[in-house]
Amino acid sequence: MSVKLRLVRMGKKKQPTYRVVAADARSPRDGRFIEVLGSYQPRMEPSFIDIDSEKALKWLRQGAQPTERVRKLLEVTGAWGEYKGGEK
Repeated sequence: MSVKLRLVRMGKKKQPTYRVVAADARSPRDGRFIEVLGSYQPRMEPSFIDIDSEKALKWLRQGAQPTERVRKLLEVTGAWGEYKGGEK
């Protein structure tokens, strides 16, 4: 089973909020997920990003692949740099 770190859309129409989750790559966007890693609220000024770095690092070290947007969010929070720095 390949695991992806990706966003799940929540919120009302035209007012999205997202959860960052670890999910099976075969499940649909808003379908089943394994674990919630955090949240992302792009409509706030500035955008609100809350990701549990320990959980994210655990999944990355187990081979989970982040989507492009989640990777950027991990870079903002610093978890991606911690993952890349600890990989050597």
